[in-house]
Amino acid sequence: MTRWRYASATDTGAVRQVNQDALYVDDSLAVVADGMGGHAAGEVASAMTIDIVSRTFKDNPTLEGLEASIERSNLDVLADAKANPSRYGMGTTVIAVGLVTEGSNRVPTLFHVGDSRAYQFRDGAIRQLSQDHSVVEEWVRMGKLSPEEAAVHPKRHQLTRAIGVEDRLNVDVMSLSVQAGDRILLCSDGLTNELTDVEIAKIVSSDNDLQRVVATLVTQANANGGRDNISVVLVEFDEVTLSANPVRKTRSSIATPPKESVSAKPGALKSRRLPRRRFGWRTYAFIAAGVAVVGGFFAILHWYAYSNYYVGDDNGTVAVFQGTPGGVAIYQPVKVLDTTFLMNELRPADALLVQHGIGEPTLEAALSEANYLHNAFLLSSPTTTTTSKAKG
Repeated sequence: MTRWRYASATDTGAVRQVNQDALYVDDSLAVVADGMGGHAAGEVASAMTIDIVSRTFKDNPTLEGLEASIERSNLDVLADAKANPSRYGMGTTVIAVGLVTEGSNRVPTLFHVGDSRAYQFRDGAIRQLSQDHSVVEEWVRMGKLSPEEAAVHPKRHQLTRAIGVEDRLNVDVMSLSVQAGDRILLCSDGLTNELTDVEIAKIVSSDNDLQRVVATLVTQANANGGRDNISVVLVEFDEVTLSANPVRKTRSSIATPPKESVSAKPGALKSRRLPRRRFGWRTYAFIAAGVAVVGGFFAILHWYAYSNYYVGDDNGTVAVFQGTPGGVAIYQPVKVLDTTFLMNELRPADALLVQHGIGEPTLEAALSEANYLHNAFLLSSPTTTTTSKAKG
């Protein structure tokens, strides 16, 4: 059974007049929404999203239920903006961790749209779980910008995904790999724009109680400028049950529509009197279409099988593989490289996770995860220092 303790805080900041952020947290759901839009529009969008997500998840506390609640909020924000022209262009980010029902268990799962962030903290180490859905972060991932350049780029607040932008909504969904004692922080960019990851890690990893930690985060962000609304939700896990079937995907709320059928033209039935004309080209077209479908299927399957990486066990060495643990149909994972770490240089719980494979979207993320696990082992290992004193 998964259980957590929690604390939260939201603040208008030192510059803004209205707080367009909204948040919600209880014993099974944590959500932060950062509204955008003129006048009170952003405030409306974030409040609507928090209300819909929290209510809908209570009725259906499953992976599908939380996905549906986010999709519902997107459609309702769009409908409200259409009905109220003064709110045209309003929208909001949303980032949520829900303890979704899986059989008799509740497992922690992250849902994300926009540039609000989720961080994981363990033994003083910080790990960013979410990827910003913004123009500059896309450029960073493509190698067009460095992280330092992205931090000051004029388009750093231009989002590529948000609630209330369009009917089709792509939601990042990820099962969390956490253990008792881990802390998860959800926050709006009003915090991350004012504090570095190192500063955040120092505050969150302190021995202070959760409420003191969130208050310190808000106070320090305001002290550093407070140029935007600041919202934080912090949870600490007391007990954890991980998903037996972990997911990591980007889910689109609208499937690709089927091609429209071509209506029969007048006189078409008469032309079917000629057997060759009726079956000849249609047969070849059918065969060609079948070949294309089969070829497309295998192409998509190949892409899916090798679209991710994972940290795994290579005969006692921590390694990075491309593919999916266990393989997908005929496509088996391929080892990319061995790290310099051995499996016995990981904590037992982390080593067990690595044996099953820890999925990551990129090679860099997989290497970062391997380093994170090894550093956590080093931090947890006692060291002995012998000091010699000079005589005389």
